[in-house]
Amino acid sequence: QLFRQEGTCYQQAKQVLHVAVPDRLHGRERETGIIRQFLRDHICGHRPGSLYISGAPGTGKTACLSRVLLDCKDELAGSKTILLNCMSLSSPASIFPTVAKELGLPGATGREGVRRLEKQLTAKGPMILLVLDELDQLESKGQDVLYSLFEWPQLPSSRLVLVGLANALDLTDRSLARLAAHPAGSPQLLHFPPYTREQLAAILTERLGQVAGDPVLDAAALQFCARKVSAVSGDARKALDVCRRAVEVVELEVRSQTLLKPLPRGE
Repeated sequence: QLFRQEGTCYQQAKQVLHVAVPDRLHGRERETGIIRQFLRDHICGHRPGSLYISGAPGTGKTACLSRVLLDCKDELAGSKTILLNCMSLSSPASIFPTVAKELGLPGATGREGVRRLEKQLTAKGPMILLVLDELDQLESKGQDVLYSLFEWPQLPSSRLVLVGLANALDLTDRSLARLAAHPAGSPQLLHFPPYTREQLAAILTERLGQVAGDPVLDAAALQFCARKVSAVSGDARKALDVCRRAVEVVELEVRSQTLLKPLPRGE
């Protein structure tokens, strides 16, 4: 019975160290607020526009946006939301038939298909929120695909709000320079910096604080992990993964000690 209880605490610790979207994102209050305000201004305010979110892997871009979409579900209920990870596309140009299918249109292949898609995006109807994760996968020769996407919100009567996420900070400067010449200008930019040691330590402490009983990993171990990860990458997913592996090591040690423990005398 005692070992089963001990084992349960390790299972709980591994569960809280998963990388799913938490209820609260430490150190990302500012970024979450900006995303929420952008969606309210543009979706609820019926104003087309675009937002480009950049940041290295594990800095909370996708988690923050997912959290905001969950929190604002009621506010966005009257609009159409399309979520796509561009890593799943066979080529940059395949974004057009993919979006067309999401909107209930025939596959938008070729120039005529793209025109049909643009006609749908400028027709009367609810606002459309198009979220493209791993946006840099759509870079192509001449950047025609990216230009088309970011020019859609600028079309007369457009009802599209575009949110793109990618690792590269300079994607818009490097690949979308000609958008700046348009009266509506380039997309709004939001950069996620790497997590600091203090932020990583707070994330780990908060997660493991959900496990009842004595701490599975002590505070010094969490600080050590936060310091090492912040020095290399500031990647929260990496910090969670390191701690989850540490819990697995401790669990194995406890299990082996329990199994090898000598029986009391007289038994």
